[in-house]
Amino acid sequence: MTDVRRADERYPGGDEAAGIASRHAFSFGPHYDPGNLRFGALIACNEERLAPGVGFDEHPHSHTEIVTWVVEGELTHRDSAGHEAVVRAGDVQRLSSAGGVRHVERNDAAVPLTFVQMWLAPRDPGGDPAYEIVRGIADSTPYAVPEAAAMLHVRRLGAGERTAVPDGAYVYVHVVRGEVTLGGEELGPGDAVRITDAEGMDAAAVTAAELLLWEMA
Repeated sequence: MTDVRRADERYPGGDEAAGIASRHAFSFGPHYDPGNLRFGALIACNEERLAPGVGFDEHPHSHTEIVTWVVEGELTHRDSAGHEAVVRAGDVQRLSSAGGVRHVERNDAAVPLTFVQMWLAPRDPGGDPAYEIVRGIADSTPYAVPEAAAMLHVRRLGAGERTAVPDGAYVYVHVVRGEVTLGGEELGPGDAVRITDAEGMDAAAVTAAELLLWEMA
C-alpha cells in the first residue's frame, strides 16, 4: 500500500520572522493529528531552513534517534556530551539522545541553510547518548540505525535513471530535490511516499533528483 503526502500538506512551524522556517511531515508541536503520529519507526521528518546567523538554542531530547541530512549550506552542531561538528551536504549526522542530551543547531555560515531532520523511535529506551557523522556518504553505502531497526538509503539520480525501492515492512521515501515517478505518482521536492509491505518497486527520475529512503522493520 502506498500513501502519498505532498509538500504543501506539511504542518508549518518555526519562526519565519526570526529566519527559521520549518515544515513537518508528522504531528509536531501544536499540530496534533492522532492519525499522523508515526510511520514504522519514523516519528518526524522536518524540513528546516535557517537564515545566516540564526538557529535553535540549546534544547533537550531523549529516547530518540535523530538523523540529519544537509541539503545546502552548513549546520553547526554542539551537544552536552561534548560533540561539536559542522555538517555539510552529503554528510549523515546521527545523535542518539538515549536517556537524555541537550544540543544546539545553528547556521553560522554566511549563506542560507536547508536541512532535513528525521527522528526515529528506538526499540529500547534509555542508555547513554552517542554521536556519529559520516562524511560524504556514497549511494551504495546504506546507513544503519540498529537502535530503531532502520536503514537509510541515499539515492542521487540523473534524469532517466531508476533505482530500486527497498523491500520492507515499512519504507518511507522523501524527495529532497528534483522530480521522480513512483508507483504511478509524480513527486517533487518535499513530497513523500509511505509504503507498507514494499516489494519489487522502483523510482524513476524525471529530472536529476535526490532521494532519502528509510527501510524499516
